[in-house]
Amino acid sequence: MTEEEKIKQLLNELLERMGFKFSLDVQETTENLQFIIRTDEAGLLIGDEGQNLIALNHIAKRLIEKMVGPTRLPFALDINDYQKQKADEIKDLAHMSAKRVRFFKKEVELRPMTSYERRIVHAALTEYPDIKTESKGEGPTRRVVIKPF
Repeated sequence: MTEEEKIKQLLNELLERMGFKFSLDVQETTENLQFIIRTDEAGLLIGDEGQNLIALNHIAKRLIEKMVGPTRLPFALDINDYQKQKADEIKDLAHMSAKRVRFFKKEVELRPMTSYERRIVHAALTEYPDIKTESKGEGPTRRVVIKPF
């Protein structure tokens, strides 16, 4: 059984034991494997600001490590494309903010973000040669600052 099959089996068992009705799809991206859970009960699995989804990702990764040892296959869970939509919103915010920085020639400080969200901003703005990004702050108040180059 491949690592992908083991992860899929674990997720199926975990969600069934939790009592959810769902379907599970796998999608390969440039960064990792996305296990996409489709369910009518997405709100429960996602939680406020995605906190339950973050916890579910963490639990799934720890269980896989326990079953097969450290995995060489990076993976993430998504529920009804929540993560994808959130990433698209963050990219849009980054591009809009970059346009403001270009126009006004002044830095823009974004709201506090998780490390995952900050990585999305940094990656989205690598295509702008006249703009640089840096993270600023500590812990939950850490944010991206977009500056003219």
